[in-house]
Amino acid sequence: MSDAASSTPSAATDVRAEFLIEPFVEGAPGPHVKAAEEACRTAGFEPDVGPFATTIDGPFERVVEAVDQLLRAAYENGASAVQVRVGEPEAAARFDDLHDALERMVSAVEDELGLPLADLKRADKQAAVRLLDERGAFLLRKAVEAVGEMMGVSRITIYNYLNAIEKGAGPTAEG
Repeated sequence: MSDAASSTPSAATDVRAEFLIEPFVEGAPGPHVKAAEEACRTAGFEPDVGPFATTIDGPFERVVEAVDQLLRAAYENGASAVQVRVGEPEAAARFDDLHDALERMVSAVEDELGLPLADLKRADKQAAVRLLDERGAFLLRKAVEAVGEMMGVSRITIYNYLNAIEKGAGPTAEG
């Protein structure tokens, strides 16, 4: 038996499959995404849609079969790419903290600035965006919209703040 075959999990071993289906349109999953999620449900899994990927957990053989079906469904319905990672749930669980990473970053910034984002004056909102950007918050999917909602400003305003930070400019005209 080869080394690769000997490292294959047994049928009873639980694994986690994480997948990301492209093209990704924020807030509007296309038919390729919906079809893949439905393929998971048909295979007996309820997909957990997170900020970075969708996951399913279960016995190795069942997860592999579900991944095969979701790949087929995604591509048959217009996917341009599908990224899949299969591993032990314990290894994948280390990334579960990312699901609430934005909320933790926002909470830390609110603590530093002494007020909830919505209660900050414009200059302090800009400072909050700078702090969040320095900490990588805007690398998270939907972070711009979420922070905008928390601040009570549009996503365009957040982008303006980010552009001003990138250019090293002063405050923007938008509030």
